[in-house]
Amino acid sequence: MTSNRSTASASPDSSKQRYGVAARVALGVIGIMASLGVIGALILGFTLAMAYPNLPALDSLTDYRPKIPLRIFTADNVLIGEFGEERRNLVHIKDVPDIMKKAVLAIEDDRFYEHGGVDYWGIVRAALHNAAGGARQGASTITQQVARNFFLSSEQTLKRKIYEVLLAWKIEQSLTKDQILEVYMNQIYLGQRAYGFSSAAQIYFGKNLSDITIAEAAMLAGLPKAPSAYNPVVNPKRAKARQQYILQRMYQLGYITEDQFTKAKAEELRIKTDSNEFGVHAEYVAEMTRQLVYDQFKEDAYTRGLNVFTTITKADQDAAYFALRRGVMDYERRHGYRGPEGYMDIPAAKEEAEGAIETELADHADSDDIVAAVVLDASPKIIHAVLSSGEEIKISGPGLAFATNLLSDKAPPNRRVKRGAIIRVVQEGKAWTVTQMPEVESAFVATDTSDGAIRALVGGFDYNRNKFNHVTQAWRQPGSSFKPFIYSASLEKGLSPATVINDAPISFDAGQTGGQAWEPKNYDNKYEGPMTMRRGLMKSKNMISIRILHKIGAKYGQEYSTRFGFDADKNPPYLTLALGAGAVTPLQMAGAYAVFANGGYKTNPYLIAKVIDNDGKVLSQAVPDKAGDEANRVIDARNAFLMDSMLKDVVRHGTAMRALSLKRTDLAGKTGTTNDSFDAWFAGYQAKLVGIAW
Repeated sequence: MTSNRSTASASPDSSKQRYGVAARVALGVIGIMASLGVIGALILGFTLAMAYPNLPALDSLTDYRPKIPLRIFTADNVLIGEFGEERRNLVHIKDVPDIMKKAVLAIEDDRFYEHGGVDYWGIVRAALHNAAGGARQGASTITQQVARNFFLSSEQTLKRKIYEVLLAWKIEQSLTKDQILEVYMNQIYLGQRAYGFSSAAQIYFGKNLSDITIAEAAMLAGLPKAPSAYNPVVNPKRAKARQQYILQRMYQLGYITEDQFTKAKAEELRIKTDSNEFGVHAEYVAEMTRQLVYDQFKEDAYTRGLNVFTTITKADQDAAYFALRRGVMDYERRHGYRGPEGYMDIPAAKEEAEGAIETELADHADSDDIVAAVVLDASPKIIHAVLSSGEEIKISGPGLAFATNLLSDKAPPNRRVKRGAIIRVVQEGKAWTVTQMPEVESAFVATDTSDGAIRALVGGFDYNRNKFNHVTQAWRQPGSSFKPFIYSASLEKGLSPATVINDAPISFDAGQTGGQAWEPKNYDNKYEGPMTMRRGLMKSKNMISIRILHKIGAKYGQEYSTRFGFDADKNPPYLTLALGAGAVTPLQMAGAYAVFANGGYKTNPYLIAKVIDNDGKVLSQAVPDKAGDEANRVIDARNAFLMDSMLKDVVRHGTAMRALSLKRTDLAGKTGTTNDSFDAWFAGYQAKLVGIAW
């Protein structure tokens, strides 16, 4: 009994002891954890205290000067070229449309104007969402993204994350919310070399940022997370899905109404995918301008936001570009079809065939509207072909006319149009036509006769195929188009348009020609005897020009031609100079013919009207030589008047009569053809404009 009482009486004490031990252990654990927490906080505080003063200065943000590319415009403000690693169009936050801001905030940081750089509630929300097994969410704010983009690497480490948070705090203390958002809107990379939303709006939609729709804003807002994955050009389905999600977020946040949400979801976006990203084909002009600007500003030209305004106009440039291509293709049609560009073996399996065709056509780049196609089947009546886009086309009727001779079974196997042949086609209306890439080259330039301003310049058929600028770099024989300068020299020596010269065969020994004995002929091998100089120029008689130069002296003719801007060393003082056997560029010819058009004044062709910086400050302005300034006179006004009169007769009654198809009475000019028509020219002008076609 006693023992039972002892046990019973000891039991409460034992329980108390056990509870006391447990309490002490718990308190000890709590104490240790608290100590560790305090120590951790002290360490973190010490780390932050040590790290914060070592954060980089924010000069690149407080004095934000992003790399802005060199942009080149026509005189009427159409963009024709852009050069620089980063395609950016700086836009101030007040000029960013409200819908663009809302689209970005909806997907990137909807509490941007509430937090202090780090969104703690957003972190908790993302953590809970991720723990619940949802699609992984991040919680980086726009301020943190700015910190990352400007100052930190992309490595995923605790140290970098700490610096990111510290920088976000520092940025928030140094800049206003609108300033931070402005930097973000201009700095973020959005694919296709586009930096900032203003540039992206131009690249993806071909419009100013101020003109975008709600649907377009949502599409652009989806790009920062993964510019490649959500690029609407290369990944349209993924881009569309993300755009729809952003529109839903905008609606949930009350940024757009239900009606706006419904319409934006259904809007069909027109993504810009055409090869010519600029408003006019002026690739040679853009490259010429780039070189000139680089010579003046060096590497700064590509980063300081220079805007260069050229002298060309969109209307004139378009007219020149399309006329040149039309003329070259007309020449190709007259000279017949040469056959396919090559052949390929088309696999039997459809998927394999599609891949093989795509790979093959990648080596046959399109030239504007002239596109490559692979023939799937061909007969004298119809061709089935496929384009690089995968579209299958049919060519029949008039569309086959150009290639008829190579569609028959009797055509040479190495030139026959058959399955696997790689051909060129062009769409005319709704029908397709067989064509071919030209083998010849061409160039055109037009300048203002009063001051030399270049109004249009096309340096070749296709800049992407041949970047050689034939207007400025091609030294070609001018042929008969050089004769007017010999005639002008003779007027200076006392001859006149009424002077009679004999159009009869003539021969010269080697001493007179500077080489070997020479027995020149007229182009048509016909001779008409004595005639006036006016008629001789009108009919482009070689014998007349040669006799004129022989009379005034080849050396004098050479020296006189330099008044018009020709190089003496490119035009030796021999009698062959009378037939244009020297070398000139089309741009030189434009400046030279302008002398006849403007009354005798030498003006120098120029391309850049002015250069301004991104703030609108004019850095340079053209001050051209002008007709009417006697300091620029190179031939007597009477000489210019007589030459103008004779050159108008060349158009009215002579070798340039085809120009009359324009139904104008004020045109003057001269044709030029070298041996075997290796070079063909037309130099024409009216009072205000001179045009040179080669």
